[in-house]
Amino acid sequence: MEKIFNPTNGYLALLISLVLTVIAVVCISLFAADKEPWMIVSAIISFLSACVLWSGIIVVSPNHARVLTFFGKYVGTVRENGLLFVNPLFTKEKISLRSQNLESQPLKVNDKMGNPIEIGAVCVWQVNDTFKAIFDVDDYLHFVKVQSEAAIRHLATTCPYDHMEDEHAQITLRDGGDKVNHLLEEELNERLSAAGIKVLEARISHLAYAPEIAGAMLQRQQATAIVSARTKIVEGAVGMVELALKELEAKGILLEDNDKKASMVSNLMVVLCSDRSVQPVVNTGTLYS
Repeated sequence: MEKIFNPTNGYLALLISLVLTVIAVVCISLFAADKEPWMIVSAIISFLSACVLWSGIIVVSPNHARVLTFFGKYVGTVRENGLLFVNPLFTKEKISLRSQNLESQPLKVNDKMGNPIEIGAVCVWQVNDTFKAIFDVDDYLHFVKVQSEAAIRHLATTCPYDHMEDEHAQITLRDGGDKVNHLLEEELNERLSAAGIKVLEARISHLAYAPEIAGAMLQRQQATAIVSARTKIVEGAVGMVELALKELEAKGILLEDNDKKASMVSNLMVVLCSDRSVQPVVNTGTLYS
């Protein structure tokens, strides 16, 4: 688990290191003039001390951190910003705490019904636990990429593309919307928690049938839309014919001849259901000739 390390102020260490550097320069200058051995020794000691202090000074920018280790042992994580000073023997590894975007390339995978589809997603994530990110996985950036692709593939195999494939499906990839995004976000958080990564948002960015079946599926969708539209047209036409018969009967215009009534109903249905303009036909004979 991550533990916070509180370093000391780095400005004092910076000032001391600058003073030691000046002393080293002065001692070298005096040694060049007087050739006194103690001067060169003082210069070397001052310069080495300044270098040691310099190696312990760190600068931590906003939304960044330093993970400190001491000969392989985890010491803590510095999240405080500014000019700071830590033990010069500590190993200091920089890590970003900023929110980062990951956009996956469209993946070709089979949905729940076995249809090949292409699916891609965008997720926003950030490092939440620096200890896990550095020490529990080898490369947390690569880990995020691989596990995100695995989560997207798993989501696609557990949901059908749309309701045409599974009429009883509660959630589909095409119409699921926020529910599908929520499922993806939950699975990503579960997979990436091992690396100390928190997913802030995940959304499907690309969804389509694979090219080899896209044409057939488009024709199927068009046929379904046509059938649905025709069904609505017929339902409306039947209602209109029924209303017309009632009005004619109420006004005593419609005769009781069933053949005439059937002929009129047929003509009305043709006029109302046809997708083209109806051409009028003038009957110069009787109804039956």
